[in-house]
Order: sequence, then C-alpha cells, then structure tokens
Amino acid sequence: MSARPLVAVVDYGMGNRRSVEKALEHVGARAVITSDPHALATADGLVVPGVGAFPRAMGNLRELGLGDLIVERAHAGSPVLGICLGMQVLFEGSAEFEPTAGLGLIAGEVVRLRSNGLRLPHIGWNRAEFTRSSPLTESLPAGGAHFYHVHSLAAVPADDADVLATSEYGERFVTAVQRGSVFGVQFHPEKSSKHGLALLRNFASVCAGHAQGVAA
Repeated sequence: MSARPLVAVVDYGMGNRRSVEKALEHVGARAVITSDPHALATADGLVVPGVGAFPRAMGNLRELGLGDLIVERAHAGSPVLGICLGMQVLFEGSAEFEPTAGLGLIAGEVVRLRSNGLRLPHIGWNRAEFTRSSPLTESLPAGGAHFYHVHSLAAVPADDADVLATSEYGERFVTAVQRGSVFGVQFHPEKSSKHGLALLRNFASVCAGHAQGVAA
C-alpha cells in the first residue's frame, strides 16, 4: 500500500466503531469515525460496521440521512465494506422482527440461520472457505481462514456470483460477499487476529487504489 487512504467508519450508533478504527489504523490506513456527510462523501472508502437488529440499523441510517449517501458512494465506484450487521444492511431486506428494506446494493435477503439445534447466536471462530479470488482476500490462505463470528442471521445472495466465502454452523451460510467495489463480511475482521487484519489491509489497499484512480 503506497499511500495511506482515508477510510471513514460510518457512525450510525451501532457497532464497535472504535475497534474497527483502531484496526484500520494498525494496518496503515487513516481512519475516522463520523456521521458527517461531507467527511463520508470525500473519504477514499467507507466501512459500515454494525452489531444489533436490522430494523434499528436501517432506522438509524435513514434518520441520519446516511443510507442514501452510502448507496451514492457505492454507485460511484467507491469501496464500501460492511461488517456483520453492516454486511446485512447492504442487501435488499431482512425479516428480522419485521420485514425491513435494506440498502439494496446486493440482491438477496437476510434470514435466520438454520442452526439445526446448535445454539444461537453463533459465537466464535469459524472457517471461511473462499469460493473465488478477490482483492479482499489477497495473500490469505487459498483454502480459507478462520474468523470470529457473532450472529443469528445470514444473508442469502440472489446471485451466486456475489458470494466470496462460505462457512458452516448447522448449515452452510454465506460469510463474505463482493459485488464490484462493494464488499461484506459476516464475521468481525477487527477481532480476527492476523487474518482479519490482513483482510482490512487489503480493503485499505483497494481504497488507496481507488483514490489514485480518481486523482489521475
């Protein structure tokens, strides 16, 4: 990574924002936690964190006017990374508690994980098996890597081409996605030791490359 990209961590009141910020700084990015529209519009990339319920997350994003901004940045080609609940809100909707529309950046729905008797939420380390190559997983073990998960729901992409990695807990579920410059991970890279940091470093590199392309 030749330059230190500015990555904005979207502050909409949900998720361990400070941990994500510190992890991004650790891998060489400049990071800022913000809900300021100008700061989000001018950053080299966005991270949408999130822990909690889908309806509240979307309510907060809409109330703060940040949902449309994230969509606009993504449509303009800016790198966006959703983490955990932040990945889920990238999809068209979720039935958690009540049917709620998401940002619609990736086609598909978020449904309850069919754990087949295993305790929910699914908490702990689990192996993500990569289904295709991606800038997000560059330098990570080709067969997959272990990441830390905390979730009771999982996204079901409408297009298999958007799937980047799967894992298993009672059933096989999608744990990472990519559509263009929009990325999502169900796990917490900021809590996933060296492989999680490597993934965030890769995202920072994507942001740096995008910034250089815009400046050229």
